[in-house]
Amino acid sequence: MQGELEQALAMVLRVPVDLTVAGRTDAGVHATGQVAHCDVPGEVWDEQRQRLVRRLRGVLPHDIAVRSVVEAHPDFDARFSALGRHYVYRLTDAPWGPPPLRRADTAAWPRTLDADAMARAAGLLLGEHDFAAFCRRREGATTIRTLLALDVERHGELIEIRASADAFCHSMVRSLVGALTAVGEGRRVPEWPAALFARTERSSEVPVAPAGGLTLVRVDYPVDEELAARAQITRARRG
Repeated sequence: MQGELEQALAMVLRVPVDLTVAGRTDAGVHATGQVAHCDVPGEVWDEQRQRLVRRLRGVLPHDIAVRSVVEAHPDFDARFSALGRHYVYRLTDAPWGPPPLRRADTAAWPRTLDADAMARAAGLLLGEHDFAAFCRRREGATTIRTLLALDVERHGELIEIRASADAFCHSMVRSLVGALTAVGEGRRVPEWPAALFARTERSSEVPVAPAGGLTLVRVDYPVDEELAARAQITRARRG
């Protein structure tokens, strides 16, 4: 997505574009609340600002849409200024699979799931922990994260898992979902996912849920006066 959007912006603006995004998602993951920033010359912005969204619609592929473009504060950084990211994972254990109009963002699960057991397991994962067992490690990056929310709710045949954190490491949300489904299937006890905090490396026991059920839905930022301080803190913590 990032490369295609950079190409479209460069085509419309006729200047090189280097995007910084709030969260780099795995291939196949959706985003309805993605945020990105780039620097462009002032005269180019003044010329294109009123028509940029419409012009981008004409050159972007059908599965990418830019909903708004605004001028950001000079201290704004889409990645490092963020306070939190919010994801939702949708899956269904219905024998017939997801509704046809939701097949793109809802994973089909082959076995019946106990959502209450999954919710109990999720509650034990909240707080600041080393999520190394749930992450694909990146050289020089920490796997310590603060999981603010991990809610599991059943709505008929649909199960929604909502995850919020200051940030997520590579494949963390899909791995958390995979661990919870192991509990939901009865293969693991609710205490098992939290016991993995003792691991210092990615655990091969944790399944990774399919990418198609995951959507980045929102990114939170502080007020303009606090953007620079937030970015400085995040860079020092995460590198």
